Amino acid sequence: MNRNGVEAIADAVLYEGYMLYPYRTSSVKNRQRWNFGVLAPQPSSGQESFDPSSMQAECLLECDSTTQVTVKVRFLQIVRRSVGRLLSPRRDVHFGGETPYDLVDALDLEGKKHVPWEEAREREVILPALLPCGGGKPVSLSFEFASGCEYEPLSRTDGWTVGVIVREWEALSTSVEVSWQACEASLVKATVAISNRSENAFSPEQGRAGLLPRSLLSTHAILRAANGQFVSLLEPPEHWKAWAEKCANRGVWPVLAGSEGDRSTVLCSPIILYDYPQIAPESPGSLFDGTEIDEILSLRILTMTEEEKQEMRQSDDRTREILERTENMPPEQFIKLHGALRGLRTLSPEAE
Repeated sequence: MNRNGVEAIADAVLYEGYMLYPYRTSSVKNRQRWNFGVLAPQPSSGQESFDPSSMQAECLLECDSTTQVTVKVRFLQIVRRSVGRLLSPRRDVHFGGETPYDLVDALDLEGKKHVPWEEAREREVILPALLPCGGGKPVSLSFEFASGCEYEPLSRTDGWTVGVIVREWEALSTSVEVSWQACEASLVKATVAISNRSENAFSPEQGRAGLLPRSLLSTHAILRAANGQFVSLLEPPEHWKAWAEKCANRGVWPVLAGSEGDRSTVLCSPIILYDYPQIAPESPGSLFDGTEIDEILSLRILTMTEEEKQEMRQSDDRTREILERTENMPPEQFIKLHGALRGLRTLSPEAE
């Protein structure tokens, strides 16, 4: 099993749509955050539902009494980043919320501008090894993530602290349910249901933005089998095609992942993929932008003005890395982005 390959694809799914070109907080489309795989808190009675609160993945597994399956669920959580200016500069400030400051739209500090933004924190839950065959029982577990707040002092080179970055996140509660249905002697159907059980603190005037801090973003699951093999839902064996057609997937799609031919891992992705998805070796790194085309986005980044690049650099650590990587990309790397010849084959006479 190519574990690194699976995790690389999962990370691409995790951050798809995290920030969109032109990668600036002033861009309208980045002020209207979107992601795939959003699970919002369950709506209250009469409340408008912007996103579902649960998703379900079903897949087929060949197994015996020795088979064990692990389930990992991953998602992003919004972290609100605020910027404050101290009412008076201080030395050796240890923030705990008691140091007085005013929230500001931006704080310039020795040539670097600090601005508010919505960052993201990776979350994951892992279920213990499960036994799908021989009387495997359904498992339902709940996972809690407490609310929190962190303070990062902003200091000048002379040691005086003049501002603070405040990062806050809401409490999240999620549940993962796994159940098994015997299909044939050596075949079972695995069902993984992921739900957002967080408290609904929705305010109608906030709209969808009010729900996202208590939502799971880019939610997906990775299933790994020891002494067992998953069945492709895209190209199932003929004798199991009927069972594959009965698999009901909501908001997520399971595909085989890892090295070609290895059937020990399934990635349940909110983005429709093919079996054994791969990141092109020519790609220098993630660009986060939905349906990204590396060459076009890289060239567009280079055409940005210095003012636009400065805003991109100061918006977010991850987008700053995109800018630095693109500006330092050697010419031979750009040539690779233009296209690649994967292989040649001889056409049959009938195809000529």
